[in-house]
Amino acid sequence: MADVVVAHEQEADIKMARITLDLKGLACPLPVLRANKEIKKAAPGDELICQVTDPAAPGDFANFCDSADHQLVSCTDGGDFTTIVVRKHG
Repeated sequence: MADVVVAHEQEADIKMARITLDLKGLACPLPVLRANKEIKKAAPGDELICQVTDPAAPGDFANFCDSADHQLVSCTDGGDFTTIVVRKHG
């Protein structure tokens, strides 16, 4: 099982945080569950940058964003992993 690595960075002029989650190696539904845990701690407008390897994750994150009213900002296939960016609602 992969360890979840959380990195926080703050945009000085925008006043929002970008939280990076290394969710590589985790299978459905764990990537979304871990992301949900972190987004609950985030402020409205903060972004989660989720790195995932599970091929079902893009669809899972799209459903998660629809049901929780978050914004799915992007989903980019990087070859070894997919990067999914989610912005917290509000």
